[in-house]
Amino acid sequence: MKNVDDLIESAAELAARGLSKGEIADELNVSRETASWLVERSDATTQSDDEPVNGASTTDTATENGSRPQDIHVDWSAIGRDSKRMGHIATAMADLLAKHGEDVDLTIGIEKAGGPIATLVAQELETDLGTYTPAKHQWEEGDIEDLGGTFSRNFAGIRNRECYIVDDTVTSGTTMRETIEAIRAEGGEPLACVVLADKQGIEELEGVPVYSLLQVISVGRDE
Repeated sequence: MKNVDDLIESAAELAARGLSKGEIADELNVSRETASWLVERSDATTQSDDEPVNGASTTDTATENGSRPQDIHVDWSAIGRDSKRMGHIATAMADLLAKHGEDVDLTIGIEKAGGPIATLVAQELETDLGTYTPAKHQWEEGDIEDLGGTFSRNFAGIRNRECYIVDDTVTSGTTMRETIEAIRAEGGEPLACVVLADKQGIEELEGVPVYSLLQVISVGRDE
């Protein structure tokens, strides 16, 4: 991804494939609000037969018609496309969790992107593996609290165990908080979370520490 126009095009392609806005947010590593904005901009661009004035880009025209959300897109596909690189990253993420001792025997990956990373982290820490599909994968519009996430029965269950949580990025913390609450509802206890990139500088959620390899900070100035 090189610019916002590329994101709008990708959002349009994903929407055409039938993905929900929540799933698009997950695929593009942006917030749900940003995903909605990207899809709406792609719809507006497709429906309009007018060319941008004075060589303006589609995003310039779209921004005039609606405020652009404040967000940061993290493209880690250079890591994700290569299993060896993924293994090295997972080793580093596992090292951040190792300080919590050797008694933890379950690692939960947040689907979709967190699942493959969690698999490698679990291998490194020699734990069982579980996965959680968050409510945002069903989300299109409105209140996400009306939706619910699920643990996959194809992987290890919580069974009142202590565990780690793994995901690729933290944007607002909503999905991570939901996962923590879902684990506790099953009788488990998350001891720590780890992500590849943190876009908010979150150190803890619901009393659970959150570790990251990278913290992405947006620096701006008033015009």
